[in-house]
Amino acid sequence: MLELAGIIILGIIAQWVAWRLKLPAILPLILIGLLVGPIATLYTEDGGKLIEPIWNGEKGLFPGEGLYFFVSLAISIILFEGGLTLKRSEIKTVGPVITKLITVGSAITFFGAGVAAHYIFGLNWQISFLFSALIIVTGPTVITPILRNIPLKKDVSTVLKWEGILIDPIGALAAVLVYEFISVGGGGEGYTQTALVEFVKILLFGTTFGFTFAHALAFSIKKKLIPHYLLNVATLSIVLLVFVLSDMLAHESGLLAVVVMGMVMGNIDLPNLKELLYFKESLSVLLISILFILLAANINIADLELIYNWKTALLFVAIVFVVRPLGVFVSAHGSNLKFNEKLFIGWVGPRGIVAAGIASLFGSKLLSKGEMGAEYITPLVFMIVLGTVLLNATTARVFAKWIGVFLKKSDGILIIGASKVSRLIAYYLKENNRHVVVIDNNQNNVEKAKALGLEAMVANVYSDSLTDNIELNDVGYLMALTGNSEINNFVIDKFKKQFGENGSFRLVNTDEMNNPENNPREGLFSHTDDFIKLTETVRKYPSINEIDLNDKDHYDKLIETTKDDDQIIPIFIKMPDGELIIISSFSTEISTIEKGSKLVYMGKRFKEEKPN
Repeated sequence: MLELAGIIILGIIAQWVAWRLKLPAILPLILIGLLVGPIATLYTEDGGKLIEPIWNGEKGLFPGEGLYFFVSLAISIILFEGGLTLKRSEIKTVGPVITKLITVGSAITFFGAGVAAHYIFGLNWQISFLFSALIIVTGPTVITPILRNIPLKKDVSTVLKWEGILIDPIGALAAVLVYEFISVGGGGEGYTQTALVEFVKILLFGTTFGFTFAHALAFSIKKKLIPHYLLNVATLSIVLLVFVLSDMLAHESGLLAVVVMGMVMGNIDLPNLKELLYFKESLSVLLISILFILLAANINIADLELIYNWKTALLFVAIVFVVRPLGVFVSAHGSNLKFNEKLFIGWVGPRGIVAAGIASLFGSKLLSKGEMGAEYITPLVFMIVLGTVLLNATTARVFAKWIGVFLKKSDGILIIGASKVSRLIAYYLKENNRHVVVIDNNQNNVEKAKALGLEAMVANVYSDSLTDNIELNDVGYLMALTGNSEINNFVIDKFKKQFGENGSFRLVNTDEMNNPENNPREGLFSHTDDFIKLTETVRKYPSINEIDLNDKDHYDKLIETTKDDDQIIPIFIKMPDGELIIISSFSTEISTIEKGSKLVYMGKRFKEEKPN
């Protein structure tokens, strides 16, 4: 009981430490697992582990094959949750570079790492290619924390984000197929034919079960055949059922089945999909915390000694500094990415959750079957995972600055709220070459924004998922434009440090508008215009206008006019070089106005079309 409670407690502590230090959680989890597992044998009085997942194959937390079953089920849930996040509409928009990275790049990693493992460690080809298939996977859980606080060009962060998301099921499938090829046994032509038949069975049963059960569950949810309070646990049980059934009919097809099931359900219009995602995300965090402490603790000192030599360092160098950059440069050939951007993408390639989990599962199974070289799989993959996470977590920011992909100024704008007012302002910003992102929890508003060609997403500002979005790394301005003053205040308090380093603004509320002495420093546009007045103005005059400015006095005069006319709302000052200055409710604090500047405003036109 103490060991079980200890694993959960240590796992959550590791997650908290990772959050505080802005590191991938897998790093402290594996380190803790090693400290209470194999390394504990060096400092405990009896020379035993503090946590022993399996002891002599029969005793311990998971006697016999219990650990393998737990790992299998845990990974199935994690992969299902990953599949739910893959949207067909988003995949269609990814560029050729990402498509090539997950196809050509994966192939280069597969063959390159396999050849390196074969010739450096002398492993047979089957084990070498199982190792290479396992390290194809990068994964968003390790990419996101590393890049979260590195301001990068949007194209670079997008490539890294989508590669991590899309390559998870590809790497898992490749590993499953290679494992099945090895486990068939035999040799010669019969060996190949049998393996191919097994491959077809895996693909057939995996895709069929995943597709069928996804639609059946979606139908049940839409028809409300499952009560709301049972929805999350019912979905969990069906995921496990699909995994087990598919695995029984075609050995090792269960992982593919749950990935397909997640992807299909993620692209069906379900009313409760967000709830499922939140539940699966919380469950995945708990499972990952338990899983990787157990897997790391299950490694023995003998396994670590097995790779404690120069060959391991040589293999790591070959994979990180040769195979990964080669895959990136070949995949990005002919793209718009610059040389330094390709170099950075080639540098950042940490391996993650799926690689370590499946490696432990398959490595242990092959070892129990007496497969030659299987003892190298788990420690080598863990070495690659720990090494790449440590390397990228400690050097990515410095390397980005050194090669010139680090954005010195974050001038993107994040707009909270996708109402008609927000869409009008965002469209103007986009037309003036500013990176602007609009978020809202209203799907309809977001779709209207996307129809205008705006970058928009459905998001809940009370969730932490927004801070994990690495595509917002170049955002330095925050504008809260919702009709709810509490949400606007919350947004400023929560996100001003991350997204508002150059300025955080919100609309004034009715009380502040009626009491100018309470004019807030972060007030937006003016202290006489709240959301209601903006909405009414845009309803009557759905356009943004510009008027030339002569000097500071002229600007002040126009601002005074807007205070007397509630159908004219100033929003920006457009400088001669095209730079836009957001007007705050302290609109008269603008010190100087350069000749050639313009006042940008919403509403009806000023009486003076051409000021003297």
